[in-house]
Amino acid sequence: MNVLGIPILTFVTFLPAAGMAVLLLLPASRTRALKLAANAFTGLEFLATLLLLARFDAGSGGMQFVERWPWIKAIGAQYLLGLDGISLLLVLLTSLLTFVATLSSWGAVRTRLKEYYVFMLLLETGMIGVFLALDLILFYVFWEVVLVPMYFLIGVWGGERRLYAAIKFFLYTLFGSVAMLVGILVLRGAHRTFDWTAMIAAGGAVPAALQGWIFLLFFLGFAIKVPMFPFHTWLPDAHVEAPTAGSVLLAGVLLKMGSYGFLRFSLPLLPDAARRYAPAMVVLALVSIVYGALVSLMQKDMKKLIAYSSVSHMGFVMLGLFVLTPLAAKGAVLQMVNHGLSTGALFLVVGVVYERRHTRLIADFGGLASRMPVYAAVFLVMALSSIGLPGLNGFIGEFMILMGTFPVSWLWTAVAATGIVLGAGYMLWLYQRVMFGPVVHPANESLKDLTVREFAAFLPLLVLVFWIGVFPKPFLDIIDKPVERIVRIVNPAHYEAPR
Repeated sequence: MNVLGIPILTFVTFLPAAGMAVLLLLPASRTRALKLAANAFTGLEFLATLLLLARFDAGSGGMQFVERWPWIKAIGAQYLLGLDGISLLLVLLTSLLTFVATLSSWGAVRTRLKEYYVFMLLLETGMIGVFLALDLILFYVFWEVVLVPMYFLIGVWGGERRLYAAIKFFLYTLFGSVAMLVGILVLRGAHRTFDWTAMIAAGGAVPAALQGWIFLLFFLGFAIKVPMFPFHTWLPDAHVEAPTAGSVLLAGVLLKMGSYGFLRFSLPLLPDAARRYAPAMVVLALVSIVYGALVSLMQKDMKKLIAYSSVSHMGFVMLGLFVLTPLAAKGAVLQMVNHGLSTGALFLVVGVVYERRHTRLIADFGGLASRMPVYAAVFLVMALSSIGLPGLNGFIGEFMILMGTFPVSWLWTAVAATGIVLGAGYMLWLYQRVMFGPVVHPANESLKDLTVREFAAFLPLLVLVFWIGVFPKPFLDIIDKPVERIVRIVNPAHYEAPR
């Protein structure tokens, strides 16, 4: 399938890069033209990913729209792209959140606009490429591409401690990337190829002992990105200092790159090691759930509270992946999307009041519902989505994870459920402190409600929050077969044992 004579996956991957080239040709003084061009290209990218959705065959569990070309023959690397249901949902999430983040930046960013939007578009190309690459060297290249624009988005357009946060983010993730690269090279030595499809077809070509070492190397790369406890400390600093759009993409997409790496590579390519390390991974996931929630309860900064909540919510995703049941794994993939929508929206919520008041401290607000009723309604929906209220998207994913975990261990299920209770505590506490009570600070008296542009940024997220919460079947149908395929590889005993 081609678009304008270009294979569809290549078109989707590099359309933002084409937009970046256009922006580089525009004079920096033409700020309105830069904004319009950036929003136009991210909007076109979202429409292009919808075309993928329209042509996607949900009944197939394999890769679709595969593109394969020789690339670096000396090392055997290929330009190899492909798409299954897991990739499709994450590509759609990426294109939507990038468009929303770009739209939200219209009035928020006032310096170096040209460079800002160039980095946003480069970041989108990197993120899309990560979810489509099926050659491990190509995957690594896209993985590293993402690191550069996010470093500059934090370091140039961030808060007062932006350089500290950017360097910490860079060093943490670079360390993990180097470990992952070593794992890729060892895996290539066993398979004699970087081709993911060939590795899957080869099955158990890697000895069990060697799988364990490769799994640990991949673990460092992916766990830091998730981030799992105890590799999470870069995240709150990066979130607090990043501009609003950077926080949206960091929480909504970059964290999913880590969980996607586990799902795409660690589980199906290293099944013996995955089964061996699954209990330890579950323990780390449970610690992340409870720890992230408890630390969120103690925060005074809205952005930092939401950042730590991401540690807890991504702990649910990792739990769903490593209990190794199909129901929990499907819930984990859906929860990756749900977290991107709800937490991305919550960072937008914080960004709205930060633009007006230039503070994120909870104590600096109170009574905003009486001054900003539309804003209060949007905030409430997204807070309840994050909590997992039935009828909203967060409930479906978490419930599937808990249901898939219970037959394996009721204790794991009970510990994970405490994270939901604590989550309701910190999110409702945040909402009550910010929205209700008297307007104590005079600066809050004249706050304006959401503008049309701001509400437009929230609208697609609101629609999806209700759609997934009420009718998740279309989304689950997309991921059903590819997730089943992975779980069947890593845990065949689940399908053989009587249930």
